[in-house]
Amino acid sequence: MRHLYQKIYLTMIASLLLVVVVAGGGWRIGGGERVVTQAFEMAGELAAAALPAPDAPRADQQTAIEQLGRKLRLDLALFDGVGRPIASYGRPLPPPPEDMTTGGWLHGRFGPAWSFRLPDGRWIVARAPMRHRNPAVGLALFLGVIALVVAVAAFPVVRGLTRRLERLQTGVETLGAGRLSARVKVEGRDEVARLAASFNRAAARIEELVGAHRMLLANASHELRTPLSRLRLGLELYEQRQDPAVKAELARDIAELDGLIDEILLASRLDAAPALHAEPLDLLGLAAEECAHYDDCTLTGAPVTIHGDARLLRRLIRNLLDNARRHGAPPIAVSVSRRDTQAVIEVADGGVGIPEAERDKVFMPFHRVGGESKGAGLGLALVRQIARLHGGDAAVAPRPGQPSCLEVTLPMA
Repeated sequence: MRHLYQKIYLTMIASLLLVVVVAGGGWRIGGGERVVTQAFEMAGELAAAALPAPDAPRADQQTAIEQLGRKLRLDLALFDGVGRPIASYGRPLPPPPEDMTTGGWLHGRFGPAWSFRLPDGRWIVARAPMRHRNPAVGLALFLGVIALVVAVAAFPVVRGLTRRLERLQTGVETLGAGRLSARVKVEGRDEVARLAASFNRAAARIEELVGAHRMLLANASHELRTPLSRLRLGLELYEQRQDPAVKAELARDIAELDGLIDEILLASRLDAAPALHAEPLDLLGLAAEECAHYDDCTLTGAPVTIHGDARLLRRLIRNLLDNARRHGAPPIAVSVSRRDTQAVIEVADGGVGIPEAERDKVFMPFHRVGGESKGAGLGLALVRQIARLHGGDAAVAPRPGQPSCLEVTLPMA
């Protein structure tokens, strides 16, 4: 199978050869030969002025041809109108062809020669020196040299381009074979370089998603064992005692298990970057609806309009409030404000706050500060995922007098 660089290179060579052929044809069709014919006619006029008259003695004509040949350093021959030799100088030369009516080039065993007719009907044939060849031959040689230079110079360029494409192909095949760490070298600033950079970004994103899913699956399998074990133990106790308290505990474990599965599925969907059902929303109104479900929770701020998915943003606010209730202390204070071109949600509680070393880790899935047993460790991870999906972010932002405070920034509509 022919490689891409061979196809490109052969196409270039064929194009150059076509240029040579077209230029040669254009020389003949476009009047190049007529220019040469006119030059031969002019040469005949000049030669006639330097030679004796046609009826002069042959000795005078021979002397004139010899003087002209020595002066021009050419092999010359003078013929009458029917091609009979009159005088010559240097090596033998052929007579002009019978069908030739004007000057032109002669080719044969005598080598390339000029032939031009004098106004009095005589012919002069001169052997062309190496520096004077047929212009068409010179044009072809000139174009051929250009084609050769372009061919030699183009090969490394074409090969370098296709070699980068081959490396990109190797990277794609390696990634497809399961090596998610496969990357390709980015060289240059052209389309191939941008394609290589896009491949590297896509490969990094795939590796990140697969790694996140693997970690999510591993952590989820571990986290699901705890409520399932409690359910199994609770069922055994309920069969023995038929105690309403045990039944209520079973209901709480089932609700916890259902919530954990819901958060795992949502985190998995958000990792895949789903399309948002975006619409104009009043962030203060969404916060008010969620705060109404919590005791000891106050809301302050001003209406701020953003463009986002109402279902996901409700979940974001709810997870912030759940985190404050579970891991903080009352009261919970929620504020919605505007900062430049961003909407800001702040949720603070009366807790001691998050240690500085843990402030970025709390947004990692299944991470619990200080080894706490409350919750699954997915709430704040979902908060950051939803915020970033909307073009914002989430961070721990303690305030003076409020060490336990979380902040979410979202772009305004």
